[in-house]
Amino acid sequence: MRIPHDQLSAEALQGLIEEFVTREGTDYGEGDYSLVDKVDHVREQLKQGKVVICFDSYLQTCTLMTKKQFDEFESQS
Repeated sequence: MRIPHDQLSAEALQGLIEEFVTREGTDYGEGDYSLVDKVDHVREQLKQGKVVICFDSYLQTCTLMTKKQFDEFESQS
């Protein structure tokens, strides 16, 4: 289920984005980016619709994925 980013509280959205960008194995290429930079980048992608929030009601988990990944996931369901 897709959750509009503007329906989360500021604190919940911040926590979700921070958890996502600090996951082990996340690759940001050759650049060295601060946590603030990473969060700002993801927040902007959410505003642009390039990234969406996906809630899995079975697992009771929430994650971020690209719009393309979400659309592919939805078409397989």
